[in-house]
Amino acid sequence: MDVSSPPVSLEEGLVLQIQRMSTEDGPGLRSTAFLKACPLSCAWCHNPEGISAKPEVEWTAGNCIAAGTKDGCGACVAACPSRALARDPSGALRVDRRACAAAQDKGDCRLCAAACPAGAVQVLGTRYSASRLADELAKDSSWFSGSDRGGVTLSGGEASAQPAFARETLRLLKGRGIHTALDTCGVASWENLCSLYPYVDLLLWDLKESDSALHARFTGLGNERILENLKRTADWMGSHSYPRAMWIRTPVVPRATDREDNLLAIGKAIARIAVPRLERWELCAFNNLCAEKYRRLDKEWEYATSPLMKAQDMDRLLEAGKRGLDTGAWTGAQAPSVAWTGSTGPGTGRKEA
Repeated sequence: MDVSSPPVSLEEGLVLQIQRMSTEDGPGLRSTAFLKACPLSCAWCHNPEGISAKPEVEWTAGNCIAAGTKDGCGACVAACPSRALARDPSGALRVDRRACAAAQDKGDCRLCAAACPAGAVQVLGTRYSASRLADELAKDSSWFSGSDRGGVTLSGGEASAQPAFARETLRLLKGRGIHTALDTCGVASWENLCSLYPYVDLLLWDLKESDSALHARFTGLGNERILENLKRTADWMGSHSYPRAMWIRTPVVPRATDREDNLLAIGKAIARIAVPRLERWELCAFNNLCAEKYRRLDKEWEYATSPLMKAQDMDRLLEAGKRGLDTGAWTGAQAPSVAWTGSTGPGTGRKEA
Protein backbone atom coordinates (compact mmCIF):
# COMPACT_ATOMS: atom_id res chain seq x y z
CA MET A 1 0.00 0.00 0.00
CA ASP A 2 1.37 3.39 -0.95
CA VAL A 3 0.34 5.77 1.82
CA SER A 4 2.54 8.54 0.43
CA SER A 5 0.27 9.22 -2.55
CA PRO A 6 -0.96 12.82 -2.26
CA PRO A 7 -4.64 13.64 -1.89
CA VAL A 8 -6.52 15.15 -4.83
CA SER A 9 -5.66 18.62 -3.46
CA LEU A 10 -2.80 19.58 -1.15
CA GLU A 11 -5.38 21.02 1.22
CA GLU A 12 -7.81 18.14 0.89
CA GLY A 13 -7.60 14.83 2.70
CA LEU A 14 -9.41 11.65 3.66
CA VAL A 15 -10.93 11.59 7.15
CA LEU A 16 -12.08 8.36 8.75
CA GLN A 17 -14.20 9.93 11.47
CA ILE A 18 -14.52 12.75 13.97
CA GLN A 19 -14.88 11.69 17.58
CA ARG A 20 -16.18 14.24 20.03
CA MET A 21 -15.98 14.25 23.84
CA SER A 22 -12.77 12.20 23.79
CA THR A 23 -10.68 11.82 26.93
CA GLU A 24 -8.19 9.30 25.49
CA ASP A 25 -6.29 11.44 22.97
CA GLY A 26 -4.49 13.95 25.13
CA PRO A 27 -5.33 16.18 28.10
CA GLY A 28 -8.74 17.62 28.87
CA LEU A 29 -11.77 17.16 26.67
CA ARG A 30 -10.93 16.83 23.00
CA SER A 31 -12.35 16.40 19.53
CA THR A 32 -10.27 13.90 17.56
CA ALA A 33 -10.10 13.69 13.79
CA PHE A 34 -8.93 10.27 12.62
CA LEU A 35 -7.26 10.49 9.22
CA LYS A 36 -7.03 7.54 6.82
CA ALA A 37 -3.76 5.77 5.91
CA CYS A 38 -1.02 4.31 8.06
CA PRO A 39 2.42 2.91 7.12
CA LEU A 40 2.17 0.29 9.89
CA SER A 41 -0.13 -2.72 10.12
CA CYS A 42 -0.05 -3.47 13.84
CA ALA A 43 -1.40 -6.91 14.67
CA TRP A 44 -3.41 -5.43 17.56
CA CYS A 45 -4.55 -2.28 15.71
CA HIS A 46 -7.69 -0.79 17.27
CA ASN A 47 -8.50 1.20 14.13
CA PRO A 48 -8.06 -1.32 11.30
CA GLU A 49 -10.35 0.80 9.12
CA GLY A 50 -7.72 3.55 9.33
CA ILE A 51 -4.85 1.60 7.75
CA SER A 52 -5.87 1.79 4.09
CA ALA A 53 -5.35 5.05 2.23
CA LYS A 54 -8.63 4.51 0.38
CA PRO A 55 -12.30 4.54 1.37
CA GLU A 56 -13.56 1.11 2.44
CA VAL A 57 -16.99 -0.51 2.61
CA GLU A 58 -18.14 -1.97 5.92
CA TRP A 59 -21.28 -4.00 6.57
CA THR A 60 -23.05 -4.16 9.93
CA ALA A 61 -25.11 -7.34 10.06
CA GLY A 62 -27.25 -6.13 12.95
CA ASN A 63 -28.56 -3.24 10.88
CA CYS A 64 -29.21 -5.21 7.69
CA ILE A 65 -32.86 -6.03 6.95
CA ALA A 66 -31.78 -8.95 4.75
CA ALA A 67 -29.22 -10.52 7.10
CA GLY A 68 -29.85 -14.21 7.70
CA THR A 69 -32.09 -14.57 4.64
CA LYS A 70 -31.28 -15.88 1.20
CA ASP A 71 -33.41 -13.25 -0.44
CA GLY A 72 -34.40 -9.88 0.88
CA CYS A 73 -33.37 -6.32 0.15
CA GLY A 74 -30.33 -6.54 -2.14
CA ALA A 75 -30.37 -2.79 -2.82
CA CYS A 76 -26.64 -2.40 -2.16
CA VAL A 77 -25.73 -5.29 -4.48
CA ALA A 78 -27.87 -3.88 -7.28
CA ALA A 79 -26.41 -0.40 -6.87
CA CYS A 80 -22.74 -1.43 -7.11
CA PRO A 81 -21.44 -0.59 -10.62
CA SER A 82 -18.28 -2.69 -10.19
CA ARG A 83 -20.11 -5.84 -9.05
CA ALA A 84 -17.95 -5.88 -5.94
CA LEU A 85 -20.88 -6.83 -3.68
CA ALA A 86 -22.70 -10.17 -3.40
CA ARG A 87 -24.63 -12.18 -0.83
CA ASP A 88 -23.61 -15.64 0.29
CA PRO A 89 -26.21 -18.38 0.93
CA SER A 90 -26.64 -17.23 4.54
CA GLY A 91 -27.55 -13.73 3.44
CA ALA A 92 -24.29 -12.16 4.62
CA LEU A 93 -22.85 -9.44 2.42
CA ARG A 94 -19.52 -10.26 0.81
CA VAL A 95 -17.28 -7.52 -0.56
CA ASP A 96 -14.69 -8.11 -3.26
CA ARG A 97 -12.19 -5.72 -1.69
CA ARG A 98 -9.95 -5.62 -4.75
CA ALA A 99 -12.78 -4.72 -7.09
CA CYS A 100 -14.08 -2.16 -4.61
CA ALA A 101 -10.66 -0.52 -4.29
CA ALA A 102 -10.38 -0.35 -8.08
CA ALA A 103 -13.75 1.41 -8.20
CA GLN A 104 -12.56 3.89 -5.59
CA ASP A 105 -9.52 4.64 -7.76
CA LYS A 106 -11.86 5.71 -10.55
CA GLY A 107 -13.90 8.01 -8.32
CA ASP A 108 -15.52 8.40 -4.93
CA CYS A 109 -18.10 5.61 -5.30
CA ARG A 110 -20.68 5.53 -2.49
CA LEU A 111 -23.68 4.17 -4.39
CA CYS A 112 -24.02 1.09 -2.20
CA ALA A 113 -24.25 3.14 0.99
CA ALA A 114 -26.67 5.58 -0.60
CA ALA A 115 -28.93 2.71 -1.70
CA CYS A 116 -29.03 0.95 1.68
CA PRO A 117 -32.32 1.83 3.41
CA ALA A 118 -31.12 0.73 6.86
CA GLY A 119 -27.64 2.20 7.04
CA ALA A 120 -26.10 -1.27 7.21
CA VAL A 121 -23.61 -0.42 4.45
CA GLN A 122 -21.22 2.45 5.10
CA VAL A 123 -18.24 3.81 3.21
CA LEU A 124 -15.41 4.63 5.61
CA GLY A 125 -13.47 7.71 4.60
CA THR A 126 -14.82 11.15 3.70
CA ARG A 127 -12.99 13.85 1.79
CA TYR A 128 -12.62 17.16 3.58
CA SER A 129 -10.88 20.37 2.71
CA ALA A 130 -8.63 21.59 5.51
CA SER A 131 -10.86 24.61 6.05
CA ARG A 132 -13.99 22.46 6.27
CA LEU A 133 -12.38 20.10 8.77
CA ALA A 134 -11.08 22.97 10.89
CA ASP A 135 -14.54 24.56 10.87
CA GLU A 136 -16.14 21.27 11.93
CA LEU A 137 -13.69 20.72 14.77
CA ALA A 138 -13.91 24.31 15.96
CA LYS A 139 -17.65 23.87 16.55
CA ASP A 140 -16.75 22.05 19.77
CA SER A 141 -14.55 24.81 21.19
CA SER A 142 -17.26 26.03 23.57
CA TRP A 143 -16.95 22.87 25.66
CA PHE A 144 -13.37 21.67 25.19
CA SER A 145 -11.89 25.12 25.81
CA GLY A 146 -13.24 24.97 29.36
CA SER A 147 -11.13 21.94 30.27
CA ASP A 148 -7.43 21.87 31.14
CA ARG A 149 -5.60 22.03 27.81
CA GLY A 150 -8.63 20.66 25.98
CA GLY A 151 -8.66 20.97 22.23
CA VAL A 152 -8.26 19.02 19.00
CA THR A 153 -6.16 15.94 18.22
CA LEU A 154 -5.22 14.73 14.75
CA SER A 155 -4.86 10.96 14.84
CA GLY A 156 -5.33 8.06 12.47
CA GLY A 157 -4.27 6.02 10.78
CA GLU A 158 -1.24 8.26 10.70
CA ALA A 159 -1.90 11.98 10.31
CA SER A 160 1.56 12.65 8.86
CA ALA A 161 0.72 10.34 5.93
CA GLN A 162 -1.34 13.29 4.64
CA PRO A 163 1.17 16.00 5.59
CA ALA A 164 -0.08 19.02 3.62
CA PHE A 165 -3.69 18.41 4.67
CA ALA A 166 -2.71 17.86 8.31
CA ARG A 167 -0.43 20.90 8.34
CA GLU A 168 -3.06 23.26 6.95
CA THR A 169 -5.72 21.93 9.32
CA LEU A 170 -3.41 22.41 12.32
CA ARG A 171 -2.45 25.90 11.13
CA LEU A 172 -6.07 26.96 10.87
CA LEU A 173 -6.86 25.56 14.31
CA LYS A 174 -3.88 27.30 15.89
CA GLY A 175 -5.00 30.52 14.24
CA ARG A 176 -8.23 30.23 16.23
CA GLY A 177 -6.35 29.75 19.48
CA ILE A 178 -7.27 26.05 19.79
CA HIS A 179 -4.91 23.67 21.61
CA THR A 180 -3.64 21.09 19.11
CA ALA A 181 -2.23 17.59 19.54
CA LEU A 182 -0.66 15.34 16.92
CA ASP A 183 -0.77 11.57 17.46
CA THR A 184 1.98 9.84 15.48
CA CYS A 185 3.62 6.43 15.18
CA GLY A 186 6.81 8.20 14.11
CA VAL A 187 7.02 6.50 10.70
CA ALA A 188 7.26 9.37 8.23
CA SER A 189 9.89 11.39 6.45
CA TRP A 190 11.55 13.87 8.75
CA GLU A 191 10.57 16.68 6.40
CA ASN A 192 6.88 15.79 6.70
CA LEU A 193 7.01 15.44 10.47
CA CYS A 194 8.85 18.63 11.31
CA SER A 195 6.69 20.64 8.89
CA LEU A 196 3.77 19.95 11.27
CA TYR A 197 5.57 20.88 14.47
CA PRO A 198 5.11 24.69 14.34
CA TYR A 199 1.36 24.14 14.73
CA VAL A 200 1.47 21.46 17.46
CA ASP A 201 1.04 22.10 21.16
CA LEU A 202 1.30 18.45 22.26
CA LEU A 203 3.03 15.61 20.45
CA LEU A 204 1.74 12.10 21.25
CA TRP A 205 4.43 9.61 20.19
CA ASP A 206 4.06 5.82 20.12
CA LEU A 207 6.90 3.56 21.22
CA LYS A 208 5.56 0.04 20.88
CA GLU A 209 8.44 -2.41 20.85
CA SER A 210 12.16 -2.05 21.61
CA ASP A 211 13.38 -4.98 19.49
CA SER A 212 13.37 -4.06 15.80
CA ALA A 213 12.86 -7.62 14.56
CA LEU A 214 9.86 -8.07 16.86
CA HIS A 215 8.60 -4.63 15.87
CA ALA A 216 8.67 -5.74 12.25
CA ARG A 217 6.84 -8.96 13.13
CA PHE A 218 4.10 -7.13 15.02
CA THR A 219 3.73 -4.01 12.86
CA GLY A 220 5.21 -4.75 9.44
CA LEU A 221 8.23 -2.44 9.83
CA GLY A 222 11.26 -2.20 12.07
CA ASN A 223 11.64 0.60 14.61
CA GLU A 224 14.77 2.30 13.27
CA ARG A 225 13.00 5.24 11.65
CA ILE A 226 10.80 5.75 14.71
CA LEU A 227 13.80 6.03 17.03
CA GLU A 228 15.75 8.19 14.59
CA ASN A 229 12.83 10.58 14.20
CA LEU A 230 12.42 10.68 17.97
CA LYS A 231 16.08 11.66 18.35
CA ARG A 232 15.69 14.36 15.71
CA THR A 233 12.53 15.57 17.43
CA ALA A 234 14.43 15.84 20.72
CA ASP A 235 17.07 17.98 18.99
CA TRP A 236 14.34 20.07 17.36
CA MET A 237 12.54 20.67 20.64
CA GLY A 238 15.85 21.63 22.23
CA SER A 239 16.14 24.58 19.84
CA HIS A 240 12.46 25.42 19.24
CA SER A 241 9.61 26.27 21.59
CA TYR A 242 7.26 23.92 19.73
CA PRO A 243 5.85 21.37 20.04
CA ARG A 244 5.15 22.70 23.52
CA ALA A 245 5.17 19.25 25.13
CA MET A 246 5.36 15.53 24.40
CA TRP A 247 3.75 12.37 25.75
CA ILE A 248 5.09 8.93 24.88
CA ARG A 249 2.60 6.07 24.79
CA THR A 250 3.23 2.32 24.73
CA PRO A 251 0.46 -0.19 23.99
CA VAL A 252 0.74 -3.14 26.38
CA VAL A 253 -0.52 -6.10 24.38
CA PRO A 254 -0.70 -9.72 25.59
CA ARG A 255 1.69 -12.12 23.87
CA ALA A 256 3.45 -9.17 22.23
CA THR A 257 4.65 -6.05 24.02
CA ASP A 258 3.74 -7.16 27.57
CA ARG A 259 7.31 -8.13 28.53
CA GLU A 260 9.45 -6.68 31.27
CA ASP A 261 12.49 -6.63 28.97
CA ASN A 262 10.51 -4.56 26.44
CA LEU A 263 9.36 -1.96 28.98
CA LEU A 264 12.81 -1.81 30.54
CA ALA A 265 14.43 -1.22 27.14
CA ILE A 266 11.88 1.41 26.11
CA GLY A 267 12.45 3.19 29.44
CA LYS A 268 16.19 3.19 28.79
CA ALA A 269 15.64 4.56 25.27
CA ILE A 270 13.45 7.36 26.63
CA ALA A 271 16.12 8.19 29.24
CA ARG A 272 18.88 8.13 26.62
CA ILE A 273 17.09 10.35 24.11
CA ALA A 274 15.81 12.72 26.84
CA VAL A 275 13.26 14.69 24.84
CA PRO A 276 12.88 18.22 26.22
CA ARG A 277 9.47 18.96 27.74
CA LEU A 278 8.59 15.26 27.89
CA GLU A 279 5.72 15.31 30.36
CA ARG A 280 4.43 11.78 30.49
CA TRP A 281 5.01 8.15 29.55
CA GLU A 282 1.76 6.25 29.40
CA LEU A 283 1.38 2.46 29.28
CA CYS A 284 -1.93 1.74 27.57
CA ALA A 285 -3.53 -1.54 28.59
CA PHE A 286 -4.88 -3.65 25.73
CA ASN A 287 -8.60 -3.92 25.14
CA ASN A 288 -10.56 -6.00 22.61
CA LEU A 289 -13.45 -3.61 22.01
CA CYS A 290 -12.53 -3.26 18.33
CA ALA A 291 -13.26 -6.90 17.41
CA GLU A 292 -16.50 -5.92 15.68
CA LYS A 293 -14.58 -3.53 13.41
CA TYR A 294 -12.64 -6.46 11.97
CA ARG A 295 -15.82 -8.43 11.34
CA ARG A 296 -17.33 -5.51 9.46
CA LEU A 297 -14.26 -5.42 7.21
CA ASP A 298 -14.24 -9.23 6.64
CA LYS A 299 -10.96 -9.56 8.53
CA GLU A 300 -9.75 -12.08 11.08
CA TRP A 301 -8.23 -10.64 14.25
CA GLU A 302 -5.87 -12.79 16.25
CA TYR A 303 -6.56 -10.85 19.45
CA ALA A 304 -10.36 -11.14 19.30
CA THR A 305 -10.47 -13.56 22.25
CA SER A 306 -7.46 -12.23 24.14
CA PRO A 307 -8.26 -11.32 27.76
CA LEU A 308 -7.68 -7.89 29.25
CA MET A 309 -4.43 -7.25 31.04
CA LYS A 310 -4.37 -7.87 34.79
CA ALA A 311 -3.80 -4.92 37.10
CA GLN A 312 -0.94 -6.68 38.86
CA ASP A 313 0.77 -7.31 35.52
CA MET A 314 0.42 -3.65 34.56
CA ASP A 315 1.93 -2.71 37.93
CA ARG A 316 4.84 -5.06 37.28
CA LEU A 317 5.46 -3.71 33.79
CA LEU A 318 5.21 -0.14 35.07
CA GLU A 319 7.98 -0.87 37.56
CA ALA A 320 10.14 -2.32 34.77
CA GLY A 321 9.62 0.83 32.72
CA LYS A 322 10.54 3.00 35.72
CA ARG A 323 13.78 1.07 36.18
CA GLY A 324 14.65 1.91 32.59
CA LEU A 325 13.79 5.58 33.08
CA ASP A 326 15.95 5.69 36.20
CA THR A 327 19.05 5.13 34.05
CA GLY A 328 18.69 8.72 32.82
CA ALA A 329 20.19 11.81 34.40
CA TRP A 330 16.83 13.46 35.07
CA THR A 331 16.78 16.58 37.19
CA GLY A 332 13.71 17.95 38.90
CA ALA A 333 10.81 18.65 36.58
CA GLN A 334 12.66 17.10 33.60
CA ALA A 335 11.66 13.56 34.59
CA PRO A 336 8.35 12.53 32.99
CA SER A 337 5.48 11.13 35.02
CA VAL A 338 4.72 7.48 34.39
CA ALA A 339 1.25 5.96 34.31
CA TRP A 340 -0.65 2.95 33.14
CA THR A 341 -4.17 3.48 31.92
CA GLY A 342 -7.10 1.45 30.69
CA SER A 343 -9.42 -1.29 31.79
CA THR A 344 -8.08 -4.45 33.38
CA GLY A 345 -9.74 -7.78 34.00
CA PRO A 346 -11.59 -7.79 36.25
CA GLY A 347 -12.36 -4.14 37.00
CA THR A 348 -10.72 -0.90 35.97
CA GLY A 349 -7.48 0.52 37.24
CA ARG A 350 -5.13 3.42 36.77
CA LYS A 351 -1.73 3.88 38.33
CA GLU A 352 0.39 7.03 38.46
CA ALA A 353 4.01 7.35 39.48
